[in-house]
Amino acid sequence: MKTKNVMIVGVGGQGSLLASKLLGRLLLTKGYDIKVSEVHGMSQRGGSVVTYVRFGEKVYSPVIDEGEADFIVSFELLEAARHAQYLRADGRIIVNTQQINPMPVITGAAQYPADLVEKMKAAGIAVDAMDALSLAVAAGSAKATNIVLMGRLSKYFDFPQEEWMQAIADSVPAKFLEMNKKAFALGAQ
Repeated sequence: MKTKNVMIVGVGGQGSLLASKLLGRLLLTKGYDIKVSEVHGMSQRGGSVVTYVRFGEKVYSPVIDEGEADFIVSFELLEAARHAQYLRADGRIIVNTQQINPMPVITGAAQYPADLVEKMKAAGIAVDAMDALSLAVAAGSAKATNIVLMGRLSKYFDFPQEEWMQAIADSVPAKFLEMNKKAFALGAQ
């Protein structure tokens, strides 16, 4: 099997590391060789967080280069646009339409770019945009946005839902399990 590449991007505090842990656990149970690499910019200050998840028969490096990502899962709209050059020509971006203003926007030095989903689509990028934050709130917590996006990603993989649910159970505290299962289901719909 050809190596598959998934980038998970967002800003600090959005749960991208938990999402990569969940995906990694699922892929391990499927018998894949996987490599995971995390890049924490100023994540504790709301800066970019990027996680690479590569899996296949044999994976030699954890890093995804430009033009290699089969999927980019973005927890924030501007982060999707910032990392779009990493997507393969036939890849797909799954993006939460939530906007989190970066520091230049907060200070008034810049404006948040308008119409990012439309601009990415106009550039020929396959975009699956959704309001994952609202679905997470409906599931019980805004913090479940990451699991909503994993639910959406699951639509593009041929793995049984029970296996995703087991990976969730293995990744989150028991007291949050039902809420996360609900968030996953809402994202997968």
